[in-house]
Amino acid sequence: MIELPDLVAGGLAAGTLSALALGGGLLRLRRQQTRQRAEISALRTQLDGSLRAFTAEVEHLAARRVPAAAQRVAHPHLAVPGPLQPLTVGTPLGIALENVLLALQAEVASQRTRVDAAAQAGMRGATREIQAALYRLQDALRRLQQRYDDPELAQTLFQLDHENEQSLRRAQVAAVVCGAWVGLAREESHLVDAVTGGQARLAGYQRVKVHNHLEPGTALVSHAVEPVAIIVAELLDNALRHSAPDTDVVVSLEHVHHGVCVTVDDAGLGMTRDERDRAQRLVAGDAPILLTDLGDPPRMGLAAIGRLTRQFDLGVDVSSASPYGGVRAVLRVDSHLLSRLDPADRPPAPSAPRTTRRSGPAAPAPTHAYGTQDAVPDAPRHHTPTDENGNGEGDGNDGLPQRRRRRTRPAPAAVPEASAPPASSRPARRPEEAAAALGALQSGTAAARSEAPPAAGTPTAAAHDTHHTHDEGGAAR
Repeated sequence: MIELPDLVAGGLAAGTLSALALGGGLLRLRRQQTRQRAEISALRTQLDGSLRAFTAEVEHLAARRVPAAAQRVAHPHLAVPGPLQPLTVGTPLGIALENVLLALQAEVASQRTRVDAAAQAGMRGATREIQAALYRLQDALRRLQQRYDDPELAQTLFQLDHENEQSLRRAQVAAVVCGAWVGLAREESHLVDAVTGGQARLAGYQRVKVHNHLEPGTALVSHAVEPVAIIVAELLDNALRHSAPDTDVVVSLEHVHHGVCVTVDDAGLGMTRDERDRAQRLVAGDAPILLTDLGDPPRMGLAAIGRLTRQFDLGVDVSSASPYGGVRAVLRVDSHLLSRLDPADRPPAPSAPRTTRRSGPAAPAPTHAYGTQDAVPDAPRHHTPTDENGNGEGDGNDGLPQRRRRRTRPAPAAVPEASAPPASSRPARRPEEAAAALGALQSGTAAARSEAPPAAGTPTAAAHDTHHTHDEGGAAR
């Protein structure tokens, strides 16, 4: 029989063991809680750091990367900064941020194109109105030139007409850049006439020296006349603007294997490689042309060339340096745009430089004189062939276009043959008389041309064709 003290001792021992086991469990549980609190604190710290890093990355995206990505749409040479944390590259976060930039660039490009198209449409409408007003002014100046014979007044009118011609050229270039048609298709014309016609549209055309090395009769098909005249005018305008006023701009017309090349060399400062590359991209016409890419104010000459080269299958290169230190621009006209005219039936304009080549036996150069008047000075002027009555448009002082109405002169009294003075002793004609006589030639052609049906063209251009006269060899002004 177990005694009471032994039972008490056993109970105490069991209680002690139970207390020790419970205390060990409580101690382990406390240690586990402490460890869990430390892990939770570490995770909270890591989460706070990730949140701060994500916030900084988003702020970097909004402040630096998004503006740079938007600017890159208009300026591809700009670099877009990378993420603030390089470790995010390739992660889901980094990929999501890159997708944001790509979507932004696509939307900016789309909206930019849409806004620019609306701006071009507005400018086309404005230039159409401006061109119509300038054509009306040109017609009024022509009527004044035909009405008055005073040399000083006529010279002033001729200068105003030339200034109006330059304004028409600028409006036409703006319209071409905005997608408008160049105008009516003209009749086939000598290529040299198209070149001198473009030259006559410029201020300072006296500095341009044209060397014609083409075969006689080399001509352009009708739809290429006006584009070639516009391109030559813009290339010459760039050459004249970017070279010293006391230097010449040299133009050479040469046959090449696939057609004809018009080479323009200036003695200006030239262009840097970046400027040359940009100019070549514009004249190539491969990329869409936006008004916002042309500067402020927009410089539209090269952009207009790019439009025309793409539309009419022409080629322009401005990537070479001129032997005179400036820029060499080359316009290539392929064989399918060339034609041939008989120089005997349709000679080039009197002011066009004579070719250095001869297709047959040399013949004396035509004087294109009226009666016994002096030869017309060799300067770019407007010319059309005379009609059967001997009427046409004339030329004036300083090489500017001149038109005079025909004077009514009394018939000279009969002079006995014995009393007639010898030809060597007759007084030379005064410049005003020579200009008046040549003006009579030109005025009749102007009237006859206004009655003739125009060539087929766009409705917009046809509405103004009664005011639209020809440059050298039929190139539209």
